[in-house]
Amino acid sequence: MKWNTFPVEVVFSRKETPAILHLGFRRADGQPFQFQAGQFINLHFDRDGAPAHRSYSVANAPGESDVFEIAISPVQGGLATRALGSARPGDQLTASGPYGRFVLKDDPPCRLILVGTGTGITPYRAMLPSLVRRVASEGFRAHVLLGVWRRDETLFAGDFLAARDTHGIDFTACYSREFPDQPDEWEHSGYVQTAFENLGLHPESDIVYLCGNPGMVDAAAAWLKERDFGSRQVRREKYVSARN
Repeated sequence: MKWNTFPVEVVFSRKETPAILHLGFRRADGQPFQFQAGQFINLHFDRDGAPAHRSYSVANAPGESDVFEIAISPVQGGLATRALGSARPGDQLTASGPYGRFVLKDDPPCRLILVGTGTGITPYRAMLPSLVRRVASEGFRAHVLLGVWRRDETLFAGDFLAARDTHGIDFTACYSREFPDQPDEWEHSGYVQTAFENLGLHPESDIVYLCGNPGMVDAAAAWLKERDFGSRQVRREKYVSARN
């Protein structure tokens, strides 16, 4: 496949959680990078003389600036982990995109349930301004569910909590391994799909987005199918980690 690639420059690189790396880029050719919230980019690498690429959802909203952001969960010995882990501001890489249809659609007013595990939360961070507008003026409700092992892995939780406090967008962090001794009211013990029981989900009033670990996506989709959610009410994006 021939990719329509372009050069990008690293703007910043920082740890967002103890494990997850948060990077910002801008196009190095002076052209704008136009995308829809929920889409992803490819970063291209050379692997022993052969081309390779890795895909990352854009983690910030369109039009905020000329910088677009990603979050990367490291894979031990991974090609992208090595390259991006050592990247510094000013370094240049090759990218292509945007790609993907995991975006907010022109649905009638409903409740949007946005479910992500780990870095699968990043598309919803990009969607936040659109969610705020819908909740404020179009009769929508929104609830973001983040699934991680423990509290220190709650990627971008501050952004979602700010949207909850200021704009009424609900947020729940679900911990599958370690639950705090003194949890906040937005914290839940168990896999992310176990929080569904508390939400009173209904296919006539709710649309569910699922993003991240394939096991979670499949388990959640099966749970929803058993409760009469069809393909129009369930939208999926699986993150499959490359091993090298």
